[in-house]
Amino acid sequence: MTGTGAEAACKISFPVENAGRIFRNSSAEELLAHSLERAEGKLTDGGALVVETGAHTGRAARDKFIVRDATTQDTVWWDNNQAMSREQFETLRQDFLAHAEGRELFVQDLFAGADETHCLATQVIVEYAWHALFIRYLLRRPGPGGLKGFSPQFTVVNLPSFRADPERHGTVSQTVIACDYTNKLVLVGGTSYAGETKKSVFSYLNFMLPDKGVMPMHCSANEEGDGTDPAIFFGLSGTGKTTLSSDPKRTLLGDDEHGWSTSGIFNFEGGCYAKTIRLSREAEPEIYDASIRAGAVLENVILNDDGSPDFDDGSLTENARSAYPLEYIPNASGTGTSGHPRNIVMLTADAFGVLPPIAKLTPSQAMYHFLSGYTAKVAGTEKGVDGVQATFSTCFGAPFMPRHPSVYGNLLRELIGEHGVDCWLVNTGWTGGVYGVGHRMPIKATRALLDAALNGSLADAQMRTDPIFGFQAPLELEGVDAAILNPRETWDDKGAYDRQAKALVDMFIGNFEKFESHVDPDVREAAPVMRDAAE
Repeated sequence: MTGTGAEAACKISFPVENAGRIFRNSSAEELLAHSLERAEGKLTDGGALVVETGAHTGRAARDKFIVRDATTQDTVWWDNNQAMSREQFETLRQDFLAHAEGRELFVQDLFAGADETHCLATQVIVEYAWHALFIRYLLRRPGPGGLKGFSPQFTVVNLPSFRADPERHGTVSQTVIACDYTNKLVLVGGTSYAGETKKSVFSYLNFMLPDKGVMPMHCSANEEGDGTDPAIFFGLSGTGKTTLSSDPKRTLLGDDEHGWSTSGIFNFEGGCYAKTIRLSREAEPEIYDASIRAGAVLENVILNDDGSPDFDDGSLTENARSAYPLEYIPNASGTGTSGHPRNIVMLTADAFGVLPPIAKLTPSQAMYHFLSGYTAKVAGTEKGVDGVQATFSTCFGAPFMPRHPSVYGNLLRELIGEHGVDCWLVNTGWTGGVYGVGHRMPIKATRALLDAALNGSLADAQMRTDPIFGFQAPLELEGVDAAILNPRETWDDKGAYDRQAKALVDMFIGNFEKFESHVDPDVREAAPVMRDAAE
């Protein structure tokens, strides 16, 4: 793997010759030892590394900037991305260089993208050993001799101890994620949350790949054990993207980031980054076993007195995470590549209890829901959320989308049409009422319906046309309680359902107004319409 198919070498570099000591391409075992020597974390009873990230336990979205220049002026979706001037970035880069002098630094030369035609040679420079271990897991590691002639095409520098100066650097706080796409360099400072590094790579791939006709996707993916019938799972955090794609009956390609090219789909990464809050072996055995295995990295997970992880304790954050190499999952793909998907699944956790557990989408409806990117957050899932809060994150990953959503939506629609892909909307949220009244959709029913969709048997089920959303929903499926298939019938108070459905319809329509001038009439007509739900 050389990465020569994706990009030329970085136009400017981040020289580390003045660092106090450089640890270049250390192994996972060496990085784990360095982390313990430097008191960056401690071990669980099973040998996983537990670390805390301090004030930032998730992404700092408001602190992310893209350099506005000739490359990005007319290509970046500025309504969704903050601009930084060329002068501000250069001042920041020089200050990063000065800050790095005399410090121990860890350098990892890795790749993003299992498809050699489109892989990106990526150099990551960090000051924490555990950050180097994290990204060594999350990106793709070269095989023997794979670094011969390595020339970085993209560089991420992450120095958590650096503090930005808003006046000097044009930031909004002391935290900064500054992206220079012309010179292929990202500078991260003021945050210890390791996910910023991996998402910096993903964001650049989202900027670069559409020009090559490749669809970058915030999704998980799996396939049949024989390498056929791949499926894509779009979904925001908390919708079950990682859980549902980690299916012992199928081979896992990856849990978070993929591309779709003329050859098929391919994983950008070499590892998994799973949420661990309330993780159990009973519900998610593959993820649980990988997370307690020696060498895994546990972010913001509380330890019991006996050294075992307490995955039920969210006192540090509900966004506690586990990072581990893909091979920790027993049925993971060895190549990270597959053919063209047969099914696309869009996951939502509808806490309003309006959507059915599964629905079949037309291509127009699929584009509508892809651009909408709907889910709902409930109290306790993150700071500042009280009750139920609708979330619309376009393309199921707005924070990582530098270009206008129509770029990704139109590309996805073309690929769906070209390859005859079946599209499904799966609600892993609530049934029988809104959050606090109803109950969570049974995972057993979700898996049964999803299995039927992926193996083709759901195509033979009797369907109804949903009177509000217009998609097709099954009336019955063997092994699934038919009562949950029509959400209105699960509510004791049908009038309350109708009022809640109208409120959700209004949210969808209000959110989609910004896309209406960018899509064809058939996509606009895929919007939900509040009719008589009893029709």
